Amino acid sequence: MKKKVIYLTQEGFDRMKEELESLRKKLMYEIAERIKEARELGDLSENSEYDEAKNEQGRIDSRIKQLEEILNNAEIIEDDGDLSTVKLGYVVELQNAETGEKSQFRIVNAQEANIFEGKISSDSPIGRGVLTHKVDELVRVKTPAGWAKYKILTIGK
Repeated sequence: MKKKVIYLTQEGFDRMKEELESLRKKLMYEIAERIKEARELGDLSENSEYDEAKNEQGRIDSRIKQLEEILNNAEIIEDDGDLSTVKLGYVVELQNAETGEKSQFRIVNAQEANIFEGKISSDSPIGRGVLTHKVDELVRVKTPAGWAKYKILTIGK
């Protein structure tokens, strides 16, 4: 079976690796200690501290497995220096052709996407719409609000 490659920026890879290490420590020390303390309180059937600690342990364990899967299948995006077309990992400045509104985003994989940090997924309508296009091109994108046209103003790193 061929593994599914997940393309990440170096920054995204490093951040996920840090999160994984942090969660492993939290699971091994903090949560284990909370479970131990909750057990010492007695009857586990009516022990909300124990239930809460076990639930958090499950959530953390699930996120650890998810991060391990991503990192095991990760491939760092290589920078070929070619800024002529929009690629994964690049920053693109767009202008809405109808409103004139400008916006700037880094195109990243879904695992790294965070709109509050200006990072949009290559699977999102805009991300998918601008990939492989060049500066000054007008791209038509189907968004949840309907069709929109964007002009690519700049491409950078």
